[in-house]
Amino acid sequence: MAEQEIEIRVVDALSKIDASDWDSCACPEAATGDRPNDPFTTYRFLSALEDSGSVGTGTGWHPHYLTAYAQGQLIACAPMYLKSHSQGEYIFDHNWAHAYERAGGRYYPKLQIAVPHTPATGRRFLIRPGFEEAGFSALVQGAVQLAQNNRISSLHVTFCTKEEAKRGGDLGLMARTTQQFHWLNHGYERFDDFLSTLSSRKRKNIRKERAQAKAFGGTIETLTGDQIRPEHWDAFWVFYQDTGARKWGTPYLTRRFFDIAQDSLRDDMALVLARRDGQYVAGALNFIGADALFGRYWGCTEHHPCLHFELCYYQAIDFAIARGLGRVEAGAQGEHKLARGYLPSLTHSLHWVGDPGFADAIAQYLRAEQAAVEEDVEILTAYGPFRKANVEEQE
Repeated sequence: MAEQEIEIRVVDALSKIDASDWDSCACPEAATGDRPNDPFTTYRFLSALEDSGSVGTGTGWHPHYLTAYAQGQLIACAPMYLKSHSQGEYIFDHNWAHAYERAGGRYYPKLQIAVPHTPATGRRFLIRPGFEEAGFSALVQGAVQLAQNNRISSLHVTFCTKEEAKRGGDLGLMARTTQQFHWLNHGYERFDDFLSTLSSRKRKNIRKERAQAKAFGGTIETLTGDQIRPEHWDAFWVFYQDTGARKWGTPYLTRRFFDIAQDSLRDDMALVLARRDGQYVAGALNFIGADALFGRYWGCTEHHPCLHFELCYYQAIDFAIARGLGRVEAGAQGEHKLARGYLPSLTHSLHWVGDPGFADAIAQYLRAEQAAVEEDVEILTAYGPFRKANVEEQE
């Protein structure tokens, strides 16, 4: 691309950006009808968060969408928010905030480039094809300059891709490595093919758990697209509220988000529901990418042995095998996923801190943390359920 002037703009509402322009950067692969690689950075998903009040006034997630224009054309953008807390991020910096404020600094507000409430890896710097180098540099430099000009303590880019983490590091941002648990599809044609790769004891345990779950006295169904009806969201909202209240105190998503999802996102979702005696008693919500299924929310009104494992983990594996998806990302945390075939996988983020002394302290911490995380991944993988030969293949 010939060198040209790039203009950085910050926009406080997604409605001020044309949907097709945003998606030309966020999911250019969808222009020919393919499914987006990452459903969470599409215009429809981010606008659903904003239009439903799941971000915006009163949430601590204030939209400041970062955009880059060349000759009047949107060439790059990023979902950026001004944050007044560290909730709904899943890559934790609470200790950084406490340390900085104990030393007399002001950590909040901070800038966050992320998909709110969504611990799923994907591109965070969304760039129109053909503008990769110029667009990436412009967004990084623009975000840092915005923080500096407004005396904002820090900038954080969470659940970015490994490639973005490297490129951001080359531009002076601090890279951080954390981990999740992902299930990988090695060309399985059915669930039993996956089970055949496990040790005998783990294979028997999963079969036992599935049998226990399916003995809850009802039926389990997976719905997507037009199969999902408004009444299914009525049921799932009850489950989601219960889980949200227990985990976060207040659910992150509003009820209206699920109404909007029914209209604009149902093709992006797989909703797993358990029904007993004519009533839905538990559910798990997944989002569908081009090569991944992303597990997001779970809840129930009745507790039955192993039903959580069945709806969240085993039904997700069934769906991924049936659709030929390469992996299942089961969300944040949870070492209990290891025994169910979900292996530790590295996740990445980028950070900029304005205070030089504080930045040096964090850089030292991140170096030590990375070594610990990589060692933890190695140990956990060795303790995974797979037979030794299969572990070596997956590595």
